[in-house]
Amino acid sequence: MFSLVVISVMSMVVSGLGQSIFWWSTLFGCVFMYLVSLGLWYSPVSLAGCWGESLVVDNFSSSLVSLTILVSGLSMLASVRDVEKLSNKSIEFVFSILVLTMVLVLCFSVSSLLNFYIMFEFSLIPILLIILGWGYQPERLQAGKYMLLYTVSASLPLLILITTILMNSGSVFWGWKFLSFEWGWLVTLCASLAFLVKLPIYGFHLWLPKAHVEAPVAGSMILAGILLKLGGYGLIRVFYTLSLFSALTISTIFCIGLSGGIVASMVCFAQNDVKALVAYSSVGHMSLVLGGIYSNTEWGWLGCLLMMVAHGLCSSGMFFLASETYKCYMTRSLYLVKGGLVLIPGVALCWFLMCAINMAAPPSLNLWGELMLGISILSYSTMFALLTGIMTFLSGVYSWYLYSITQHGLCPLWVRGMVMVEEYSSYIISFLLVFILGSTSLVLTLLL
Repeated sequence: MFSLVVISVMSMVVSGLGQSIFWWSTLFGCVFMYLVSLGLWYSPVSLAGCWGESLVVDNFSSSLVSLTILVSGLSMLASVRDVEKLSNKSIEFVFSILVLTMVLVLCFSVSSLLNFYIMFEFSLIPILLIILGWGYQPERLQAGKYMLLYTVSASLPLLILITTILMNSGSVFWGWKFLSFEWGWLVTLCASLAFLVKLPIYGFHLWLPKAHVEAPVAGSMILAGILLKLGGYGLIRVFYTLSLFSALTISTIFCIGLSGGIVASMVCFAQNDVKALVAYSSVGHMSLVLGGIYSNTEWGWLGCLLMMVAHGLCSSGMFFLASETYKCYMTRSLYLVKGGLVLIPGVALCWFLMCAINMAAPPSLNLWGELMLGISILSYSTMFALLTGIMTFLSGVYSWYLYSITQHGLCPLWVRGMVMVEEYSSYIISFLLVFILGSTSLVLTLLL
């Protein structure tokens, strides 16, 4: 966190020398911080002892901190052509990314439930500014309104619960076992609702496709790669801290989440926008994460962590490729985006790799996550075997559908030449994500 503050101060100083220097110095600062965060994984010193009671980073949150810094840096690299080269308020854009990154790092590092709630809500402001300031269409105002209404209204019961805990016990630190409540089902619902909307599960997801469609490429990458992971992270922390064992409520949410994941996977086939299809696929994958969390097993929680990291990298790559495709076709309609293999073969190769990872093809990290989540869900109840199998099958089908419909066929006559797409940036970002996913999966294969 201190290093991020130093980078921000240095970036402000460098900003006086020029926008380009400011942009690239911040980008390389994110690379440096990502390497530092990776080194903390292997630090023999307890981070809780280093930071005291205010900031505590364990093995679970450290990976999400690294994911936050990595996706933030990649989102800036993906926006070079749209923001930095066109001088489209590049300094304001970088400041928004920096503020959002620092808020998210704090959100994954704080030890207090109250501080987590504050950071959880404050993260809406920078992402809203990114959507409104650098979005594509006038409908971005409606998308921002949907996002605020859904997330803020759903988090009010959690605020009431936190206030009640503070009045009774005087502390809301992670890991403490608080007072037992008589109405366990109500406490479980209040504590889970804010994170179910942020995850999101089907039924509370209407803000997500709208936000993705209207957001710029950086906004979509951060929204799918990081902000959705706040829901899963918060559910695990609150589930462990408050000992949420209301069986009826958990079983009900379990059924709604898994059945909603199947519906979201089927809705993918009815979409005509590339971004909307990828957004609905995120709803399906996060339903498996919900099942792993409520299985209340260590295997399920570890599977949730693997799935969140893998999905954060994969979905960010797919949204970036959707942006690169839009630059060439000037549309994201699946009825018009055809012939990518002939027009932009480099981007087509990246599409193939990302779609293969999205369908959990071996040896990707998604495969390990889905296997572990499937086992944990079946350990909770074998009645969910059919739902899990259908969801996994549909995940492979719509990933194959997305690749085949965009890369085969005859491209429209008005499509620009492939020189309009800067394929070197596509190669750098996409192959970097594939390398991280593949190398992590291989390491896990050797360890297991």
